[in-house]
Amino acid sequence: MQGNHGRLSLASGTHPETGRGNPPRFFGVAMDRQNTFADLKARVTAFRDARDWARFHRPKDLAAALAIEAGELQELFLWKSHEEIDALLATEAGRARLEEELADVQIFLLHLAVCCGVDVSEAVARKLANNEAKYPVDKSRGSAKKYTELERTGD
Repeated sequence: MQGNHGRLSLASGTHPETGRGNPPRFFGVAMDRQNTFADLKARVTAFRDARDWARFHRPKDLAAALAIEAGELQELFLWKSHEEIDALLATEAGRARLEEELADVQIFLLHLAVCCGVDVSEAVARKLANNEAKYPVDKSRGSAKKYTELERTGD
């Protein structure tokens, strides 16, 4: 793993702009507190298996469930201004709703990864490497342009 990519302060454990904590990194695997992706995959799989739900977990259905949960996450912010969102997230109830929806999305993502045999940590690492090549810092810093526009315009 390379350094902090200009945004993370792993030594201090806080994000330089938000002041919020960042997950620690051990051997290139992102962790929130003590849970690895492997730990979480095992827990969601055990939950599923205890209820005999594996027969319902097919890629199409899990992808649909993931999209539905992502829609519920998006609904928290729909039609709200940045200030309204900040106010929502400053409340215990708003933060709890966000955490619940994020957890639902993550759970279905993990179910889909298990179903399809995907190592999420490796997939994320590969995707980040690809994105680093597509979005070199010197061309993309501060820009919302897609990589094809960066290359075409030379910005």
